[in-house]
Amino acid sequence: MASITVIGASGEERVLRANPGQTVMEVIRDAGFDELLALCGGCCSCATCHVHIEAGPTDALAAMSEDENDLLDSSSHRGSQSRLSCQLQITDALDGLRVKIAPDD
Repeated sequence: MASITVIGASGEERVLRANPGQTVMEVIRDAGFDELLALCGGCCSCATCHVHIEAGPTDALAAMSEDENDLLDSSSHRGSQSRLSCQLQITDALDGLRVKIAPDD
């Protein structure tokens, strides 16, 4: 089990327990962060689960796919650490990951 820190739009920080096999999106959604819309439910067909990676084991993250990259291009809040949380599979190696929910477009 990994622990990830999530920072919401209001600045609220919570440390969440995450099981291997879940996605970061599922962990955030299940914790009740309403500002993470995740409209497509994790199908990588929208960018409403956009997060910024703040810190942690970034080398343990899966590489960004072309589809994810294209969807992030549609966001005016894209930065160098932007990712779609639905594309980030939880593994024990992600223990200590820190993400901030991106503002809505």
